Amino acid sequence: MNSCKNCDETVNGNYCANCGQAAELKRIDRSYIISEIANSLSVEKGMLYTIRKMLISPGESVRQYITEDRSRYVKPITFVIITSLIYTIVCHLFHVDAKEINQQMFGQTESLEEFPAGSLLTNWIIDNSGYVSIIIGFLMAFWVKLLFRKYGYNLFEIFVLFCYISGITTLLSSVFFIIQGIAHLKLIFVTNLITAIYTTWAIGQFFDKKKAGSYIKAFLSYVLGFLILWISLSSIIVLFTLY
Repeated sequence: MNSCKNCDETVNGNYCANCGQAAELKRIDRSYIISEIANSLSVEKGMLYTIRKMLISPGESVRQYITEDRSRYVKPITFVIITSLIYTIVCHLFHVDAKEINQQMFGQTESLEEFPAGSLLTNWIIDNSGYVSIIIGFLMAFWVKLLFRKYGYNLFEIFVLFCYISGITTLLSSVFFIIQGIAHLKLIFVTNLITAIYTTWAIGQFFDKKKAGSYIKAFLSYVLGFLILWISLSSIIVLFTLY
């Protein structure tokens, strides 16, 4: 008989009856890594399942994760991290940088001199997409909590909703950057539009997909979340440049 390395209970069999840890941990090697990747990307459980459900019925899927079944979905924070990593890799492979995004948003390079704070802000957002996703998630969650308070969800449950929404919008941005890199098109405004539409749809569906008011309040939460973030970061950047 062996003792569990996790809780020191006596182990009879392949797993600890107290905590569920395997009696003998497999060595981490190539087979282990391949198995972990395969499990996380499997159709039945993991990344592909989560993406598919979030594209088909985002609000209903997150509501299911919160109240019914959490076994088949990638955890929300993990989902944000993985999608942000994919976004970073795409930007690197297709040479998408802050300067190019700035040019598409503000015009030619010369015109950026008229919006120095906006240029710096865009640079920071693009270079720190993972952190920005989390910050925006909390800001939007606050407004959603306020506007949809009668539904009884707490702030952290709503934040879970935004983690999944942010993950999908990050993947959509990655797809548009790939198309932009291959076809040499300027798609930043299309990307922003699709992001706004998807976010509004997902939030509205999460609360009550049959009410038009759900989508109006969802869009308002989206706008207010971004507005507060933009004002806050712009103020910090202006103060930093002044002093």
